[in-house]
Amino acid sequence: MVYDKMVWIGEDEGEKLGIEPSMANRHGLIAGATGTGKTVTLKVMAESFSDMGVPVFLADVKGDLAGLCRPGTDSEEMRERAESFGLREWGFAYRSYPVCFWDIFAAKGLPLRTTVSEMGPTLLARLMGLTDTQSDVLTVVFRIADEEGLLLLDTKDLRSMLQYVSENNKRYASMYGSLPRQSINSILRNLAALEEQGAEQFFGEPALDIRDWFRQDTHGNGVINILHSESLIHNPKMYSTFMLWMLSELFEILPEVGDCEKPQMVFFFDEAHLLFDDAPRALMQKLEQVVKLVRSKGVGIYFITQSPRDIPDGILGQLGNKIQHALRAYTPTEQKAVRAAADSFRPNPEFDTRQAIGELGIGEALVSFLDREGIPGVVRRARILPPQSLMGPVSGEERQRQMESQPLYSKYGTMVDRDSAYEFFQRKTKQQEELELRRKEEEKAEKEAGKEAERLEKARVREAEQREKAKKRAAAGVVRSAAGTIGREVGNEIGKSVGGSFGRKLGGNIGASIGRGILGTLFGR
Repeated sequence: MVYDKMVWIGEDEGEKLGIEPSMANRHGLIAGATGTGKTVTLKVMAESFSDMGVPVFLADVKGDLAGLCRPGTDSEEMRERAESFGLREWGFAYRSYPVCFWDIFAAKGLPLRTTVSEMGPTLLARLMGLTDTQSDVLTVVFRIADEEGLLLLDTKDLRSMLQYVSENNKRYASMYGSLPRQSINSILRNLAALEEQGAEQFFGEPALDIRDWFRQDTHGNGVINILHSESLIHNPKMYSTFMLWMLSELFEILPEVGDCEKPQMVFFFDEAHLLFDDAPRALMQKLEQVVKLVRSKGVGIYFITQSPRDIPDGILGQLGNKIQHALRAYTPTEQKAVRAAADSFRPNPEFDTRQAIGELGIGEALVSFLDREGIPGVVRRARILPPQSLMGPVSGEERQRQMESQPLYSKYGTMVDRDSAYEFFQRKTKQQEELELRRKEEEKAEKEAGKEAERLEKARVREAEQREKAKKRAAAGVVRSAAGTIGREVGNEIGKSVGGSFGRKLGGNIGASIGRGILGTLFGR
């Protein structure tokens, strides 16, 4: 609820405690052990910001924040709690809030997508768990894609680009050094594993335009964007990488607005420790920078975790508004966490902060908020207000109805596969295949034409030889005939002089044979 233009969160002995709207972009922390009331506090704050017209983003890791879209249900406990705060006179009523559901896996919310290029090589390397060398190779691949004007929108684009660089390694070696094929193969394997985890749904278009989260409903209430994270939280790297990407996007696209009367938007990051676990130093430095500077763009960030120790000191020091629920201290480590939590507050002489942290009941918290001058208030022990919306999940039918009623449903409901690197390489491969096929057909045609020419030449030669042989045979026949005639005449004359008519006949036959033989030898048969 909103009281005196303040984000009313709780009370301490009748005094209303909350966050000054102009200080809400100085970020904050909601900490406490499991089951101590962090979710209720988050809902109360989200409702109050929405009442003020401030859009909200939050991750629903347990499914119970979806109830923001339904009015709360009355009960004796709720009536007693509302009466103890005197909420009725301030307009407390069970009501629903404008909600837009989102889901990276496109199952229980509008599909929330980004492109491979927008994610960038640094976060993508973290998402895939790459080594430093593999991360460097991936960075070079992104640079080559950028220089050659190739869009990396989805995972198949990235795979095609990796394969292309691997096949053309020598071409880029002089400019970028050798890109180990083994590293590229490792990236391809990690990419395949990432796709099995649902990356094919996450990477693509239409990509999320975060400006679409900066919306109000027709009554001027800020829309509460809820990321369904029950499945996502089981993949901590994907969850944390998405959150880091979102912070980077906010920082890059939002203009500087300086100090505002109220924030442009407020983000709640549940299970915040996942953002920082195993994060490379370069990424941590960038994150710290974003947290420090994004407030000047009118954005408030609130981390929800079990202990302040989960937050790096460089970021913890930027969190001006703090809400600490109970912590139990049974072991030395837990006692150290309690001391750290107590030391993060400005002391209150009326009670021992460290002792109070262990005594808090459900629905109670130690709070410290910045005043209008930006000075942290002393720690106060407060009772947290009850939420006005439903505590708990909603049915699948209600969730689907909410999704389809959203004005953004037509924009993000259907995935679009735009022409990008994959399609470019597909066309290039097809063109190369067509050229290769055409070359082979031309070679085949040339070979067949050569064979045909050779066959025709052989046929011509055979025909010429046959004609020549025929001529020779004809010539030989004429010669033999003439030789026979001449030989017969000579033989007749010889036979005549030797032995009369018998001798003439015998001599003619012998003469003809001799003549044919001699000339046949001379001219060939």
